[in-house]
Amino acid sequence: MSAGLPFRLTRASSFAVACLGLGVLAHLLGGGTLSVPAAAGGLGLAFAAAWPLSGRERALGMILPLLGALQAVLHLLFSLSSPISSAPAGPLHLHLHPGLVPGIGMLVVHGWAVGLTALWLARGEAALWGLLRRLAAGVCRVLVLYLTPSSASAAVVFADEPRQPRPAVLRHAVSRRGPPQVVTAA
Repeated sequence: MSAGLPFRLTRASSFAVACLGLGVLAHLLGGGTLSVPAAAGGLGLAFAAAWPLSGRERALGMILPLLGALQAVLHLLFSLSSPISSAPAGPLHLHLHPGLVPGIGMLVVHGWAVGLTALWLARGEAALWGLLRRLAAGVCRVLVLYLTPSSASAAVVFADEPRQPRPAVLRHAVSRRGPPQVVTAA
């Protein structure tokens, strides 16, 4: 199932906002500063990366590398745009590193954040597309039932509906309910 333009815009925008929000939050908690042009550029960059991939359902194998690469690019963008400070400003103090090479603490925090966000986005993606498939199947059922003659609508069987289980006689079941049977000596 492919998506239309409004749906693609919504998906690409929500991915870009989630990606930028993660990057900005991590950058500010790590003690970095952020300029508005850098944040706007990061949003545009994340949207441009998500737009070509927003046409159909994506799994974790596509979301994780894209999110990881975008977080690395956003980190570089934010680090290049913020002035270098000598005193730690944030509670985590992970942004203090020489040049553009991050420290091990920053790599661990970025890795965890990217992994958890990618899992969250992949689960949301699967739930959204599953809901849309069920919604489309329901609309098709209603259309078929109301657009066909009434005598033919009773014979319509949908393949995705589960069939009712047949009652089966259990040949090898042992029933031990109730009081014990009395056995008399003969």
